[in-house]
Amino acid sequence: MAENTPICDFGWQAPSFELPDALGQLHRLDDYRGRAGTLIIFMCNHCPYVRGIIDRLAETAYLLEEAGIATVAINANDWTRYPEDAPEKMIEFVKAHKIHFPYLVDESQAVARAYGAVCTPDFFGFNQALELQYRGRLDESRTQAMDGVRPELLEAMRQIAMTGQGPKQQVASMGCSIKWRENT
Repeated sequence: MAENTPICDFGWQAPSFELPDALGQLHRLDDYRGRAGTLIIFMCNHCPYVRGIIDRLAETAYLLEEAGIATVAINANDWTRYPEDAPEKMIEFVKAHKIHFPYLVDESQAVARAYGAVCTPDFFGFNQALELQYRGRLDESRTQAMDGVRPELLEAMRQIAMTGQGPKQQVASMGCSIKWRENT
C-alpha cells in the first residue's frame, strides 16, 4: 500500500540512535553528522519505489557528500515476513547498487518509530544542528526514472548546506508502508 510522508516539521530535532549494519558493526548518529547537514533515509530492499530510485539516490549521496552532507539509510522492515529485506540481502543490495553510505538495521523498529517514519523511501534532511529541514521526495519520478525532472532532494539539501534552512515548499515522498512487526 502506498503511503505519503507528513509535512516537514521544521526545526524538529533528530533523535539519537545506535544501530548495527548488516554485519553487526554498530553505528551512531553522531558518527555521521555532516559538516553541513545529514540525510537519513528509511528504505528497504524489496520496495518498488526504492528500487526505482536507488541508483539515482546513490549518485545523489555522492553529490551531497561533496557539499558536506552525510547520508545514512535505515531498514526497519520486518524481514521475518519480508525475507528480501533481511540483513544478508541488504549486503547484496548494497553491492548491486554501489551504495557507499551506511545501511543500518532497525530490528526493533524503535528508531523508525522515534522518527515517525511511515514509508520507504522516507527522507529526513537535517541541517548542521540536526534540525529537520526537509521531508520531501527525491524527485517527481516514482518507480522509474524520468527525463527532465528537478532533483528536489539534491536541491533542498544543497540549500540546507548553504543556509541551514530547507525550502518552504516540499512535496511528500511516496512509497510502500513500513512493514511493522505484528507484536510491537
